[in-house]
Amino acid sequence: MSINGGATVSGCWMATQPRRRRTVHGLLRPSYGATTVSPRLKGFGKWRMVSRSTSQKNSSPPVTTTEPEDDEVVLESPAHFRIYKSGKIDRLNRPPVLSAGVDEATGVTSKDVLLDADTGVSVRLFLPKTSDPSKKLPVVVFFHGGAFFIESAGSATYHNYVNSLAAAAGALLVSVDYRLAPEHPLPAAYDDSWAALQWTVSSSAQDGWIAEHGDTPRLFVAGDSAGANIAHEMLVRAAANGGRPRMEGAILLHPWFGGSKEIEGEPEGGAAITAAMWYYACPDAAAGADDPRLNPLAPGGLTAMKELACERLLVCAGGKDVLAARNRAYYDAVAASAWRGSAAWLESEGEGHVFFLGKPECENAKQVMDRIVAFINEA
Repeated sequence: MSINGGATVSGCWMATQPRRRRTVHGLLRPSYGATTVSPRLKGFGKWRMVSRSTSQKNSSPPVTTTEPEDDEVVLESPAHFRIYKSGKIDRLNRPPVLSAGVDEATGVTSKDVLLDADTGVSVRLFLPKTSDPSKKLPVVVFFHGGAFFIESAGSATYHNYVNSLAAAAGALLVSVDYRLAPEHPLPAAYDDSWAALQWTVSSSAQDGWIAEHGDTPRLFVAGDSAGANIAHEMLVRAAANGGRPRMEGAILLHPWFGGSKEIEGEPEGGAAITAAMWYYACPDAAAGADDPRLNPLAPGGLTAMKELACERLLVCAGGKDVLAARNRAYYDAVAASAWRGSAAWLESEGEGHVFFLGKPECENAKQVMDRIVAFINEA
């Protein structure tokens, strides 16, 4: 569903239509178990989480189970992750990690480059086969999703998707393998991604592939879900850095944004669950779920929005995604701001969160890929 029109009230984007509820489709599905669940979360899905005030900085969730305190599960999404009060995480979604190399089907060659031996931050480069090896290619720095808790650049999910994108767009892809929360709370992922972006355009640190084949003036950032959140933060950081590096475009695929209060079209309990996830990813955020990095519609985020360091922006959403209302509100706010770039919107009707990763051959996924390719290669 799209939000057409709206107004800013107390720093939050509020639509002007009568309030409606959405049904949540397949973002995260925790189980109630024995923990306390706020009644208003029950319409959101089968979450297992401890009831707590996400506005209390550094407050510890109350013990509500018979489990030993350090082993208490405080947030769980079955098939995705389970977080304990001690800070330990079980990553339940662990796709196989694929080795870099030559993909015979697409002709794309990939390789890994370690950027920082101390942190382990690395990138996986994807170089497509071209008919003219001397032709410089657009460069896309890609940030994978996974709620800041799971996934990697080498996982089958993202290796295959980025490989396909490199082949379809004829672009050199730089897929960033950043550190994950909660072991490495934010801003670790932001800092790692910023370092990778700077490395990509640095004349002194450029990899040979980028120097030989990449057209860094045609630089893009892209990502899905939490990775799209990172891409937005890269635009904000570049603006604060005097517009450097200069980016031609940004592609935000189903970006993960939230806030302390629900907005028009958001499912009941959606904001609370997003806030809980943010708490465990970024426990030191003074503004909680209204930190501008999670909520670009908060006052600080709206101020930064008019300075986004790119010339073009593409925002994509799924019509049945729990985040669709936030995605549309973000797009509308950017389009209505004093930002001098051009923004485009694509909504995939009837589709859920990052559906194109799980069913890349469906018609809607092909439409998304075609739109991304056209956006990158737009003259």
